[in-house]
Amino acid sequence: MRTDTIAAIATVLGSGGISIVRISGEDAFLAIDRIYKSKGKTKQLSKEESHTIHYGFIMDGQEVIDEVMVTIMRAPSTYTREDVVEINCHGGIVVTRKILETVLKQGIRLAEPGEFTKRAFLNGRIDLSQAEAVCDIINAKNDIALKNSLKQLKGREYEIIKQIRDSILRDIAYIEAALDDPEHINLDGFSYELSENLEKYSQNINRLILGSKNGKLIKEGIKTVILGKPNVGKSSLLNILVREDRAIVTDIAGTTRDTLEETIRLNDISLNIIDTAGIRSTEDTVEKIGVEKAMRIAKEADLIIYVLDSSTPLDNNDETILSLIRDKKAILLLNKSDLSPRVSVKEITNKSNHPIVSTSFIEHKGIEELEQLIKEMFFTGDITFNEDIYITNDRHIEAFTNALEALNMVRDSISKDMPEDFYSIDLMTAYEELGKILGENVGEDLINMIFSEFCMGK
Repeated sequence: MRTDTIAAIATVLGSGGISIVRISGEDAFLAIDRIYKSKGKTKQLSKEESHTIHYGFIMDGQEVIDEVMVTIMRAPSTYTREDVVEINCHGGIVVTRKILETVLKQGIRLAEPGEFTKRAFLNGRIDLSQAEAVCDIINAKNDIALKNSLKQLKGREYEIIKQIRDSILRDIAYIEAALDDPEHINLDGFSYELSENLEKYSQNINRLILGSKNGKLIKEGIKTVILGKPNVGKSSLLNILVREDRAIVTDIAGTTRDTLEETIRLNDISLNIIDTAGIRSTEDTVEKIGVEKAMRIAKEADLIIYVLDSSTPLDNNDETILSLIRDKKAILLLNKSDLSPRVSVKEITNKSNHPIVSTSFIEHKGIEELEQLIKEMFFTGDITFNEDIYITNDRHIEAFTNALEALNMVRDSISKDMPEDFYSIDLMTAYEELGKILGENVGEDLINMIFSEFCMGK
């Protein structure tokens, strides 16, 4: 681990009220003493009490760079468990960079992305799952994602994993002790007790794995694809939901040739909406590519909004779309309800069991009902969230899956009446897989890769 002193801008670089330049390491106080000058009585910040704020100026030689407030925090009671100094200066690109340059002149190194949090992990203040939660908090797209990441940062995932690992370790210790001292520790009947324990461990892990799909939706938003034939109102719907004219709307069928993507927030839900080319049989080469792309994206969608023109009869293109979405989560919109109907709700119901909403995008009719239906599907349907923690990280999901497989191998060994030392081997595998989530026995390359995804200054 590198132990040199680092510095970086910890706030978004741009015009604003305040910017923060953060310094961490054993030379943090030495550096600030060289460039800080108090407004009143001259003082060295290195001699001041920890967790105090001081008003003064940052100097580059005799030149005043900015009027600042400086916070000093002594190790180990800091984010990195190192000495930390934070310079609060006026927000602005030029002045903030000038202060950072002045700090770096003192022999301080520019921090790498995520290096402050990386030091917090390496110095034992947080585990790796909590460090990853910091990145998730920064990138949270909605309130639910933020709350879930905060639970992870507070150690909720760590608590669950620790409880399972502690119990597994007790099982291993008992088996090993019995094998070492069979005269005093009896394993008769232990396989039955272990089987019950395995069931509890597996249930807890399996619940987290099963909830990971919801976790992905929390973190990344619901991939929502708008499907339909040409000129049924798909682009109009996108514009209404986004509340601005993002898509070109004309009476010419086939205007949309490629996908158009927008993200909106519906209550606490993030919808990643994709408007697609109208699906129909066509000889136009460009349009055909757009249709094929629309159908491919639809297969990967979490939610499909299928827009139909209720003023025209169903045709083979509609049959193709209905077949495509048969096993998907979808909402059907009977649009152009302000015109004479040629398609009835009953007719659609006979062909699909998806919910149907009658709409008129010109009159904005049915939009509130559509939004409410999405909310209900999100909160009370298959996509349901409660106070549990939801796993959003692929690395964690893989480790949980591997741990579950190891526990299943223990269960298999018990059913085949294998020797008890076989139990210990697979139990230890499960223990180690869970430990990887917390950062135990993980390689330096993986750690560097995780923290490289962080923003500078965090």
